[in-house]
Amino acid sequence: MLYPEEFIDFVKSEPINGTIRICQKAISAVQENKGYNAESFEMLLEAYALLLEMKDANLLPISFDFPSISGKSNTDYVHIHNALERIAAQCSEEASKLRLKFFRSRFHSSLGTDFVYEFSQGDLKRVQELINDLREKIAATKQLEPEHQQRLLRRLEKLQAEMHKKISDLDRFWGLVGDAGVVMGKLGKDAKPIVDRIREIADIVWQTQSRAEELPSGTSLPILEDKQQSDGE
Repeated sequence: MLYPEEFIDFVKSEPINGTIRICQKAISAVQENKGYNAESFEMLLEAYALLLEMKDANLLPISFDFPSISGKSNTDYVHIHNALERIAAQCSEEASKLRLKFFRSRFHSSLGTDFVYEFSQGDLKRVQELINDLREKIAATKQLEPEHQQRLLRRLEKLQAEMHKKISDLDRFWGLVGDAGVVMGKLGKDAKPIVDRIREIADIVWQTQSRAEELPSGTSLPILEDKQQSDGE
């Protein structure tokens, strides 16, 4: 098998890079196997099946019209091989766009005069660690619907791609806090490992924001009052 379970977990946590790896592994294996033969066709078919399942589960990070399988292995071999090359190319384009957006955002913050929030180096490293941990835990969670799981993973992927020391807004972070509430509602007590990490990220982001806004030192993260308590006052 080209794709063991740990590789599938990687694909779920990093859909763009994972899809590229799926295609590259199959194409490289076929090249090492001297091109078309029964074993090479089996390798391409495994990759093709995985990509089709990703599409059905809304995990495929691009739109792609998959060619149908005719049952003639020599013809299907060519069609699948070409499809894998095109899928890898499209995903590489998406990865490049994300990287370009990351670099432009970083340079814009460094060169421009816009108001920015600045993380300490230690906080930046810790947030990256927490995001990586979150991606692994969300990818491994079986209780979430595939669509919701993929939305969370894409949010984390974009957040991490744009994460750097200086950042112009914190909207993506606070959106993540909203996601924590949804996950808690769906998973109950099982959501604790995910919610705990999002809460730690929120604390770091709030400290960064309060420094930038020159709030008094030690100002705690505001929370909504309990409605029943407010009504009773």
